[in-house]
Amino acid sequence: MSIDAATSALHLSFPPTTATGFVVPQSRSFTVSVNPVVLFSVLDHYLRRQEKQHRVIGTLLGVRSEDGSEVEVRNCFPVSHDETDNQVAVDMEYHRNMFELHKKVNAKEVIVGWYATGSNLNQWNALIQDFYSREVMPPFQAIHLTMDTDLKNDDKLLGVKTYVSAPIGISAKPENCLFLPVPCDVKYFDAERSGLDLLASAKNDTDRSTSLFSDMDNLEKTIKAVFEMLERVTDYDGSIPADNTIGRFLMDTISVVPKIDKVEFEKMFNGHLQDLLMVSYLANMTRTQLAIAERLQLLV
Repeated sequence: MSIDAATSALHLSFPPTTATGFVVPQSRSFTVSVNPVVLFSVLDHYLRRQEKQHRVIGTLLGVRSEDGSEVEVRNCFPVSHDETDNQVAVDMEYHRNMFELHKKVNAKEVIVGWYATGSNLNQWNALIQDFYSREVMPPFQAIHLTMDTDLKNDDKLLGVKTYVSAPIGISAKPENCLFLPVPCDVKYFDAERSGLDLLASAKNDTDRSTSLFSDMDNLEKTIKAVFEMLERVTDYDGSIPADNTIGRFLMDTISVVPKIDKVEFEKMFNGHLQDLLMVSYLANMTRTQLAIAERLQLLV
């Protein structure tokens, strides 16, 4: 579908709005949380773009709270589009087909907005926002997520930002809107933390690569991290005002640690380690036996 516009959108910073378009009081907040999988998918889409394509767009999927004040972006998929100085074309049919396929896998996730790479909002963002506003379940607004893949910001970060739109002007035109920034943070589950830590460990290597740690290496790394946290707590010099809530959390954490004799603990640990090594040895023996039986079957 081709969309033409004679004027560009007006971009201003304004207080966040609710899903119905009214200004949110300072006592309430409208927030967006993004899963790391979404950010990796956007980067992958950008790296696979066509040679002359300066940015890519796609559909954001996720869930909303009952009052619409919290949006969690859990997934996304790319959408083909073409931009020129005079028009922008978005493949609506592909967008709707992909969403129908996604609903068969996860029916709870709905369309919450769209993403685009680049740090600036150009003249076509308002028109694409108008299209996605009609795709989002009313009365909620479409979320627009931007990612600075060119790292043009001062901190040299991806600069993930989210916006909602509000109409302005006397006549209701798609290109007449304000993009209002809303708070955004990255939300991940505990199971995803290990993968993110592994990816982050490669940032200091010149070849940007890393290898998987063994179980013993992971155990050693975890123990060192615990020791560092304990040293930070024990070296507390009182420069920061005491917080009773944090103190209670520390007391609850320490109280759940069982009191075991050092010799008994070492005996239990060595016994568990021997069991683990035995299971690993039997698994390798089984794998070898199956490989030999497969080779013999080919010879018969």
